[in-house]
Amino acid sequence: MLKAPLLIEPDWPAPANVKALQTTRLGGVSLGSYESLNLGGHVADDELHVEQNRRRLAEHLPSLPLWLRQVHGTAVVNELQAQNQPEADGAYTKEMNQVCAVMTADCLPVLFCNESGTQVAAVHAGWRGLAAGILEKSLNTFDCKNEAILVWLGPAIGPNAFEVGLPVYDAFCQGQAEAIHCFKKLKSEGVGGEDKWHADLYSLAKLRLKRVGVQKIYGGEECTFTNEEHFFSYRRDGETGRMATCIWLQK
Repeated sequence: MLKAPLLIEPDWPAPANVKALQTTRLGGVSLGSYESLNLGGHVADDELHVEQNRRRLAEHLPSLPLWLRQVHGTAVVNELQAQNQPEADGAYTKEMNQVCAVMTADCLPVLFCNESGTQVAAVHAGWRGLAAGILEKSLNTFDCKNEAILVWLGPAIGPNAFEVGLPVYDAFCQGQAEAIHCFKKLKSEGVGGEDKWHADLYSLAKLRLKRVGVQKIYGGEECTFTNEEHFFSYRRDGETGRMATCIWLQK
């Protein structure tokens, strides 16, 4: 008998009508590298397995999620624009029971809601999108002050596992000097070795959010790379599945 999907409920003081969940890799039917609750249809998993996994997720949702074609960009769309699975890395809605969702396997999933519980958003923030301003662009879809917005940071690759080179370091630090504190320099290998750092995605996201007035930030404790039992990780495994981070307004 199949086990029910293992789901994480975000621990944040969102309004009672704001509902959210985070999937893990447990509780699906996919096999091999995609074992078992892979929700990504763009990877090389069996399409029938993905469909069955999505049906299992749908049992916990009020409607089918608005799946996006994520491209590590900064496009954030509303529920009408998201109907045809556009190229975008974020979705927002003010409609009841409409599920916004993003998929990840190391990149940072970010959920937003306002204190009044009238709008929610889900965003996929890889380092490129994060550096290019997708969090700030998502905040601009809300009609309230940033101080009245709550943010939850879902499972992503942790600060002791995300090894990056100079392009990533420069993408953040050239525009914001404080970002250097989100990088830990690693020893270069051999003469002329490239500079490498461990980057802290969670801290980078918090830094950018706080810079524009967001103070109510929660989550950010997991590491997809080191927690192989519960999470998919592209950096760790290469060929792997995808998890979903979902949010909606309950009617």
